[in-house]
Amino acid sequence: MKSWHFLRDDMTASSGDEPAWTEGEERTIQGRTKITLCEYGYHSAPTPWDALGYAPGSVLCLVEISEPEGRDETKFVSRTRKLIKAINIERQLREFACDVAEEALNLQVQRGNTVDERSCAAIEVARRFARGAATREELDAARDAAGDAARDA
Repeated sequence: MKSWHFLRDDMTASSGDEPAWTEGEERTIQGRTKITLCEYGYHSAPTPWDALGYAPGSVLCLVEISEPEGRDETKFVSRTRKLIKAINIERQLREFACDVAEEALNLQVQRGNTVDERSCAAIEVARRFARGAATREELDAARDAAGDAARDA
């Protein structure tokens, strides 16, 4: 069964002390160990959107899992997981966050509220950072300015 999972940027999972994953690798929990949702086992999700809610990093993975031994609306837990494909989607996640922030500011304008230009500028710097056109220092300064704008409001 195909499913989705996120890894940290170094290809490690968010919990445990397992080594980094590689594409094509399959791991199985051996023995009679009890596989339990939210406690122990290889977790994954039915969609990338669901997996994003549990993401420890920005590496989106298409995985193949054994029959889930537990599940709820947004996740599965299985004894076996094979990493089929992994892609770092940090840029796309940052761009999406900028889109959401812009939409939130647009809603404020539509409601007749004033939007501080420092917030708009921070989104622009964040978008440039996602595209590799701004430095970490510029991003940090823009974040601080937007925080000041929020406190001033």
